[in-house]
Formats: sequence, structure tokens, C-alpha cells
Amino acid sequence: MRIVNEFPHKVKTIENVWIPMPDGIHLAARLWLPDDAEQEPVPAVLEYIPYRKRDSVRARDEQIYPYFAGHGYAGIRVDLRGSGDSEGVLRDEYLQQELDDGVAILQWLEDQPWCNGNVGMMGISWGGFNGLQIAAMRPPQLKAVITASSTDDRYADDVHHMGGCLLGDNLSWASTMFAYNSCPPDPEVVGDNWRDMWFERLRGSGLWLEQWLQHQRRDDYWKHGSICEDYADVQCPVMAVSGWADGYSNAVFRLLENLSGPRSGLIGPWSHKYPHIGQPGPAIGFLQEAVRWWDKWLKGLDNGVDKDPMLRVWMQDSVPPTTRYQMRPGRWVAENDWPTAEIEQREFILAPARQLLPADETSGEETRNLQSPLGLGLFAGKWCSYAAAPDLPHDQRQEDGGALVFDSEPLAEPLEILGAPVVELEVIPDKPVAMLAVRLSDIAPDNKAARVTYGLLNLTHRDDSEHPQSLQPGKQYRVRVQLNNIAQHFPAGHRLRIAVSTSYWPLAWPAPESTQVKVIAGISRAFLPVRTPRDSDNNLRPFDEPEAAPPLDTEMIEPEHHNWRVIRDLDLDLSTLKVINDSGIVYIRDIDLEMGRKALEWYTYQGDDFNSVRGETLWERSYKRGDWFVKTITRTVLTSTASDFYLRAELDAYEGDKRVYSANWDTVIPRDFV
Repeated sequence: MRIVNEFPHKVKTIENVWIPMPDGIHLAARLWLPDDAEQEPVPAVLEYIPYRKRDSVRARDEQIYPYFAGHGYAGIRVDLRGSGDSEGVLRDEYLQQELDDGVAILQWLEDQPWCNGNVGMMGISWGGFNGLQIAAMRPPQLKAVITASSTDDRYADDVHHMGGCLLGDNLSWASTMFAYNSCPPDPEVVGDNWRDMWFERLRGSGLWLEQWLQHQRRDDYWKHGSICEDYADVQCPVMAVSGWADGYSNAVFRLLENLSGPRSGLIGPWSHKYPHIGQPGPAIGFLQEAVRWWDKWLKGLDNGVDKDPMLRVWMQDSVPPTTRYQMRPGRWVAENDWPTAEIEQREFILAPARQLLPADETSGEETRNLQSPLGLGLFAGKWCSYAAAPDLPHDQRQEDGGALVFDSEPLAEPLEILGAPVVELEVIPDKPVAMLAVRLSDIAPDNKAARVTYGLLNLTHRDDSEHPQSLQPGKQYRVRVQLNNIAQHFPAGHRLRIAVSTSYWPLAWPAPESTQVKVIAGISRAFLPVRTPRDSDNNLRPFDEPEAAPPLDTEMIEPEHHNWRVIRDLDLDLSTLKVINDSGIVYIRDIDLEMGRKALEWYTYQGDDFNSVRGETLWERSYKRGDWFVKTITRTVLTSTASDFYLRAELDAYEGDKRVYSANWDTVIPRDFV
């Protein structure tokens, strides 16, 4: 990455300002301004998230917002109510209070002498969510949005559920916020009131996972904040950004298809990161692209943004499977519209003898029994890759041994796809609740299997997720499994593989009991979105190299460590996936703060006992400055039987070595068609 030290505008930073809300609560904000903004007011770019502007994402913000300010924008980072240094309590994600506060922030920005009243919202993940949600409220100040790694559908396409299945990331993400919400504000910012604010959070934020598990179907809880309920509510221009290793690439396609205003889609090979620090690479000059977007829609400059292709994606080349990639070879391709008639839906037959045949070839019918091992999925990676290493899917051959697979003949010529593959299966289940996981893999001549994309379906959600219905054992159903959107090149000589399983643990919580599903080959189908390469792809405007403002001055006190370990205890027939996400302890020099963050996760099962499935998380966060030292430890355990979820959690907070707060949760939540 190129570090930029000189900008068109000199930049000044204001460490903290207080933004009053209508009910008297004050939100904490950090500002970066062009030094002449009070004489020549400028547009503002707002990011509004719970991830602690003062410390947790300070390093990231230091490279983004001075860059924007240096190009003539006021950069502003605001802590949500009850997070970071802001007053109040954060009780859940995307509550109406959060969105109302966001509108109040926009009104406050308009009233500042350094702001001309035009505001853009930008954010990745949470900030991408609420940027869209606030846009749907149509505040007059909000003129454009850049939403990265977010969704328009909080039920169907977020960290909680996929295809009506409960995701393992639901537990992981709930535990992340459980830890965040236990942290105090910084006394240097809020003063002597810091301890009262801290205890208010400890007592009031609650255990979000309990709330989420009480909504296992698509109800009003999830419809709130899902702009897919009425896309017409969003009228301002939207740039939607994601990566193929991210969990949120599907939303980009839906936003392009359903929004009516100016819109742009960008998908690279990246995980859950902004594209200028994108992993796997190649990263791009995303901040330059953002400035182009703001220049057009906040300043009205005629810079050609509105003439760019609607969708630009990284067409990935074939690579051997591994849990980590530094780079993903490929090339940029573009579509002027989405959806586009340029994509051909090519049909294949899931045929007898485990063949994947072109639709014009004839085949008979064959019924195959499928009953996967409970632990099929240990090598599936994470639903959403945050670090891109080592949380990507491994070689799928071990998974394929417990699945029903259908292989094509070696390809006579290269094949490229762009979009969402769909698999239609004729199935006969033997239980009232069952799930299917469907994978598309690239099989190299050495038989290594690299997963390209996948989809999940809770068969009780086969018609819709608002009104799930039990399966009738022995009855034949036609079900449709849509896989995640992808852009992928398959070389000549490689084979395509469709693999179907009845389990995908721990990526998804398993069905209540082991289930056998008969799959009828010969009448089951797969549809691939085939894209023919075009000369126009070679003439696309190239992206600049990544650049950013100078990095934060930090020192690692204790090193970071990240790993995934699959542990098989053959004596006990106990299998464990252990996830280590230890960020070490970092010293932030300009605020004289040591910050520690460590998370451990364990996902276990024993034999084929579906009642043995267990997810456990343990988080530790700490802050130290001089004699001030605080630490919180949070632990969550989720287990289940055929009828219920069992949720236990603990929260302990310390000042020095003294425990000053402790809370425990122990609750039972009935399973609801999950």
C-alpha cells in the first residue's frame, strides 16, 4: 500500500466531540476536517458503528478519514449509543433507536459551520447495514451511501440464518458483541463518570443470543431493518461492495437488481475487509474509488462515475484448495446492467451413476440414499471469512466422502460462471425436519476438490421462511437450493462436482436428529450461470494501487495468533473444531493505551449423537493505562436436544485483580422447525 503524506487540503483532527440526541443522551464522535472547512464548508462522510472509535478500530480509521479530509470532506466516526465513549446502553443491533439517532446525527452535521449539509454514509458490516437502513428513512441530508459487506435481508442473508438453517456464526457473532458490550468507555474522554457508564452497560445490554434464538423464522423482528421489504424506500445513490470470501456478496446482486436509483456493485476476491486492505489480494485503490463516488454525488462533479459499468467483479481463476490465500489470480470483468441477458443458464442433469450430464443427454432415474455423518463440515471454513486465513474451506474430498456427489466429464473447453448456481432436487425425507447442504466444486486433474460456492436449505422452509411446514416422511418433494453468487473460471480438463449432504456442522446447526433423504437422480437438475468472455473486459478502466493516510503508531506488546484446529479423539469418538482468534496486546502510543483482545471457540460433537452438538465461546478484553486496568471475560455455551436449545452464559468484569461485576444466564428455548 502506498502511504500518502501530502493531500490537496491540510487536515486537522478533533479527538472527541459530543453530539446531543433529542432525549438528552450524548454520542461520542471523532472528526477529521480540512483545515479551512469553517471558511469553506464541505460535505461530510459518516461512519456510525459500535466498534469503539477511540481504540478498537482507531488504526483503520486513521488511514481512511484523514484521506477523505485531505480530499475535501469532513470525516466523522460516531460510536453508537451505549458503545465506545457514547452514553446510554446498546441493547441489540439495528434497533429503531439506533436509526433515529443516526437521523439526528445527520441533522447535527447539517447545522455545523464546517459542513455544507451534504452527507454520505459509509461502513463495512454494521455501518453498511445502518447506512442502507437510514437511507430508507430518506433524511434530506443523506445524499449517497457506500455499503460494504452488508445485507438487505436480515433473516435470509446475514450472520444468523442461511436457507432457514441456523448458522454457527450466529453464536460466534453474538459472543463478539457480548464481549464488546462489556467494555467501559475511556476515562480520558468521559471523565470520572466512566465507572457508572460501564456498570449501566454491564447491567443493561443483556445476552443478545437469547433474543435472536427466540426468532427462528422470518418474523417482524427480522423484517425490521431489511430494506428488501420495500426497496423503493432507498432513493439515494448506493455503491455496494463485497468479496467472494465474505459472507455478504449476494446482497450486491439483489441491490443492483432491485434499487431504482444510481447504483454500483464491486466484488473482489476479498474477505470481510475494505478493498484497499483486501485479503486475499489483489487489493485495489478503494479510497480513490470512494472519493470518486463522493465527488459525484456529494459535490456534483462530472467525473464519469454515472457512466461506469453497474457491476464489476473479480473472475477467479482455478487454484488448489487451501485454508489461506495471499492472492487469488484472476481478472476484472464487468456488466453494464444486472441482471443481464448476457448470462446463459446452462442446465445439467444429476444423473444415475453419480454423473453430472449436460441437459441434452438422456439418462434414466435412480434413487440414492443420503445420510451424512454429523460432522460433515469440519473443513467447510467460516460462513464469513474475517481474516481470510485460515478460515477458508479446505480440500473437499474428506467432506465428499459423506456426501452424494455428481461429477461431470473433464471439460473440453474452459467454462466461466457469474451469478448464483441453482440446484433443484427431487427428494424423499424420512423425518419431519431435515436440511441439505449443496456444494459446487472445481475438481482438478489430480482430483483435489476446491469448493467454489455452496448453499443451504432447511427443508421445512422449502416454500418460505415465514411459515415453515413439517415434512411428511416418505413424501416426494421438489426443492430448490440457490448457491451463493460467484465468478469462477474452470479450465479445460477440470471437472465440475455437485455434492449434496444432510449435515454441514459447524457452519450450520444440524437438524434435530439424523435424517435419511432419498435423492432421485435423473430428474434432479443443476443450473449454472455461464458467462462468455468478452473483449470489452480487456478495456476496463484499471483500478489504482491501494493508498491510504499514514498508519497509526502502535507497538505489539504480546503477539497475535490465529488458527483453526480439527481435533479427533478416537478413544472418546469426540471431534472438535477449535478456533483461536488472539489479537495479542497492542500499545496505542498517541492515547497511551494497552489494548488486549482474545477469543476462543470450540465446536464439538460425539459420534453420530445429534444431542451432543455443542458450541462454546470464550472472550477476554482488556484496557490498561498507568494504574487504570480493566478486563472483562465472557463465556457462552449453546447445546441442543431434538426439542430445545440450551443457552448458558457468564460475564465477569475486573478492575485490576478484583472482580467488580458478575452475571449468569441459563435458559431453554424451544426449537422452531430448526
